[in-house]
Amino acid sequence: MSGEAEVLNEENRDVILQLIEAGDDLSKARDIDFSVVFPDSNTAEIFASELRRQGYAISIEEMDMEEELPWYVTVVKHMLPVCETITAFQQTLGSIAAPLGGRNDGWGCIAQNASNQH
Repeated sequence: MSGEAEVLNEENRDVILQLIEAGDDLSKARDIDFSVVFPDSNTAEIFASELRRQGYAISIEEMDMEEELPWYVTVVKHMLPVCETITAFQQTLGSIAAPLGGRNDGWGCIAQNASNQH
């Protein structure tokens, strides 16, 4: 595993542990939102177009959170929250984003427990 993958995997493992501590049922698949940031709207749209072509739901938004990378693209993937699978998808997103000046900026999902029916 590369250095970047090891860092992503460690960060993802921490988030998964937080989900477990919150009572999440990790055996339930759910939509996971992956954030990828870009320097401008043009590069964000090029990235988004590629992921739309692959069948993913996408949203693009300009935010004031990072001055150098203000354009956020959210890629939604329905999957189980498995650390290695999340890391692998982030690496795929990163490989598409990097040549455009973008990078991963985390992921999130709605916790699933016994009372959530999805």
